[in-house]
Amino acid sequence: MDTGDGERCGGGMGGDRRNAVVTGGAGFLGSHLCERLLREGASVVCVDDFSTGNPDNIAHLMSDDRFSLVKRDICTGLEVDGPVDAIVHLASPASPQDYLRLPVETLRVGSAGTLAALELAKRTAARLVYASSSEVYGDPLVHPQDETYWGNVNPLGPRSVYDESKRFGEAAVAAFVREHGVDACVVRLFNTYGPRMKPDDGRMVPNFVVQALEGKPLTVYGSGRQTRSLCYVSDTVEALLRAVGSDHPGPMNLGNPVEMTVLEVAELIRDLTGSTSEITFLPGMEDDPRLRRPDIALARRVLGWQPEVPLRQGLAEVISSFRDLRAAARLGAVD
Repeated sequence: MDTGDGERCGGGMGGDRRNAVVTGGAGFLGSHLCERLLREGASVVCVDDFSTGNPDNIAHLMSDDRFSLVKRDICTGLEVDGPVDAIVHLASPASPQDYLRLPVETLRVGSAGTLAALELAKRTAARLVYASSSEVYGDPLVHPQDETYWGNVNPLGPRSVYDESKRFGEAAVAAFVREHGVDACVVRLFNTYGPRMKPDDGRMVPNFVVQALEGKPLTVYGSGRQTRSLCYVSDTVEALLRAVGSDHPGPMNLGNPVEMTVLEVAELIRDLTGSTSEITFLPGMEDDPRLRRPDIALARRVLGWQPEVPLRQGLAEVISSFRDLRAAARLGAVD
């Protein structure tokens, strides 16, 4: 797919894209996107089957007349009443814990679910933004990763159900663009974090925060020298909106190019929580990427976007939200 300049835009959906569909809208990222779309004045249809999404994430949106919820497995098809101007396809298990628990479902939503979203975009002439992942690069042999890199993925390993589902989704988008002229963009998201991540999510940030708050050892898999690039959720949402408002087809990396080792993230979270927890090391996970840093030159040029939230600030927000959850749980236990 083309990686030329495309349309340069300053953010927002644009006045002609006011009716949005968000698949996976009750998930961590999807709920933040639904919230922001409503603030932008859009009408939002949230589609989720709650296999990994959480009704609590969108409970505060249910009273808004411009928000509607469709509880549906999109692998069976995607029908939406009324006009559709934009579709952001986020539906998929996203944490290793979830996609290892739901391997076939992950492959199905990445294939049949993506095809259903593309068929809806075809029928309605809507702009579709497909949320792919940095996982398409696998354990990269090129660093940092730019969009021209084809990746180094083990197609038979346990992580392949997620990696290959996203790679299939990208191929499906490209085929619909070529064959049917669908207006679509592939974006590759790198390690988004923020409030509403599940405490038992299994990903690095919630794991470390929960362990630190509970005074338990922070468990680092492998040597801890593997690197990650963490992007705060509001920055990712802003990038998604700009991708909707552009005419670029992607693929386009969306992430934070600030790279840290897993051990450095653990030490920072321990410092921010004031925890005295030890850091312990467990055997590395199979096919765990050793290096992860996006080249975001394309997103800077085309979308005028780059992350704004510093890691310490973003992690402090996550820690605060998890403390609130713990306090609410204690109150509930007392009641």
